[in-house]
Amino acid sequence: MKPTPAESEKIVVSVGPAQKGLRLDVFLASQLSEFSRSRIRALIEEGRVTAEIPAKEIKPSLTVMEGQAYRISIPPPAPTDIPAQAIRLDILFEDEEILVINKPAGLVVHPGAGNPDKTLLNALVAHCPHITGVGGVQRPGLVHRIDKDTSGLLAIAKTGKAYRSLVRQLAGRKLSREYLGIVKGLLNEKGMVDAAIGRHPSARNRMAVRAETGKHAITHFQTLQANARASLLHLKLETGRTHQIRVHMEFIKHPILGDRVYGEDSGWAPRQMLHALRLTLKHPLSGDPKTFTAPPPEDFLESLQKMGLESKKWEELSWTVED
Repeated sequence: MKPTPAESEKIVVSVGPAQKGLRLDVFLASQLSEFSRSRIRALIEEGRVTAEIPAKEIKPSLTVMEGQAYRISIPPPAPTDIPAQAIRLDILFEDEEILVINKPAGLVVHPGAGNPDKTLLNALVAHCPHITGVGGVQRPGLVHRIDKDTSGLLAIAKTGKAYRSLVRQLAGRKLSREYLGIVKGLLNEKGMVDAAIGRHPSARNRMAVRAETGKHAITHFQTLQANARASLLHLKLETGRTHQIRVHMEFIKHPILGDRVYGEDSGWAPRQMLHALRLTLKHPLSGDPKTFTAPPPEDFLESLQKMGLESKKWEELSWTVED
């Protein structure tokens, strides 16, 4: 039975051979990837963590022992201040646990500076009000994001259990995300970009390859079609850094067509030609694998035609690059 808004949700985690000897806060953070270590410490200090087998005083520095189990009482979500707004959603799948949405280009995912409302989250709060607080007060339900001017698929968690499952799948690289991208120039090959990404040293709205200070980032790609002007790529994320594909494509000198931040405004595309084509995940309750595909929108197809490239049978595309 799902907890009511006034109830806490309880989770039990057990210590295995690989975790013995860790600090309690480190162990719990490794098991509950949706919570930061500081949030874990706060739960411990609030008395919301108890040992299944009687133990010493429960504190963040407690050394965990193999065979022990801990019960965590997650307080009910705080209400969000994001206003509900009736914005049409293109829903590919929905049940009590998750939503899979085909986001149009131009729709911002969550409120922020310059975009206080009329975002995907405003629409989600209107569509399923009980999502407020799932995974966070200000970004309820969001497991991953795509940029405003990128179209395509997003998985949304509607419950705490679904959120934790999808976050674990994302962290464990089990939630597969495939994209289509049109890039400038001839890139007639398949390969991988392995280059750490961090904040640009001078332009705060940009990310950049930062070998020393960036976070590990890997993008796989294979070329579907190419000519001297442009190439159509099938891409797969191994990690999910901010602007990852756009940064990596700029780094190898083949920026996404129409990308005004990491490329140039060539006039050949109305926006960055990047589309989240396919999501593969395990359902949080049943564990059944599910794959969702969303063909690219009309503006993407028009840009293909302008660049002398052809449309494909998108549902039949398969990933052939070895991970």
